[in-house]
Amino acid sequence: MEKIADLKEKAKIGWASFISFEALTSTAAPKLVEFASVNEGMKLLDVACGTGVVALTASRVGAEVEGVDLTPELISRANENSKIMGLKAKFVEGDAEFLPYKEDEFDIILSQYGHMFAPRPAVVTNELARVLKPGGILAFSTWPKELFMGKFFKLIEDFSPPMPDGVASPVLWGDMTIIQERLANQFEKIEFGRDTMYAPTMSPAHMLKLFEKNAGPLANLVKALGDDSTKLTELRKSALDLIAKFFSNNFLKQDFLMTRCIKKSS
Repeated sequence: MEKIADLKEKAKIGWASFISFEALTSTAAPKLVEFASVNEGMKLLDVACGTGVVALTASRVGAEVEGVDLTPELISRANENSKIMGLKAKFVEGDAEFLPYKEDEFDIILSQYGHMFAPRPAVVTNELARVLKPGGILAFSTWPKELFMGKFFKLIEDFSPPMPDGVASPVLWGDMTIIQERLANQFEKIEFGRDTMYAPTMSPAHMLKLFEKNAGPLANLVKALGDDSTKLTELRKSALDLIAKFFSNNFLKQDFLMTRCIKKSS
């Protein structure tokens, strides 16, 4: 448990600078909201909500929204965003593996590239099911393991120390077979969709600089390799090569997978 707590603390710090990506992820949020069939009046929870991009997009179509995230800086930004947009929303600091809500509290739960970073899939899946009403909708976006972001996070893992026992790679949330296995006990009518984000950038080197500064797992790894210049150089070369494969016309192509399912009644 101590190692898992340490992982979460590092994640909390590492993702604090994610605000730089909110404009990009806001382009994907309407696609998840539409795929999930969010409707006016639904009580909605955005898990690992970051700066509130998905929750506030859903609020704009009339949902009653709340959001929870591990990182206080992101919660502060989410509250700021709700004021800027003139939308009603509630954002709180909290852990996706220990959600601060009652059983059967929400009509719909969304997560965009968020819950996948909770270290223990079974724990977070149980929590999502616990706070969702029977017949309620769970929908989330993750990264296909065979495309850019899946390969990107796998590269980070390859250069990192082994994960503690009981901790699973977030990349596995991009595998449809594994998703079905993880959801099967508590959810039904599992369906999938795909779409793409296009991140504007002048070059692969520019995008790598942005990732190193603002993408939590890479930012933490670069810091950890500060005294190992050889390994750090190798990591950067591998990351640049990967980015280059998905870079064209000043965009980085980032395909994502969407999952939608219904909580079983019993």
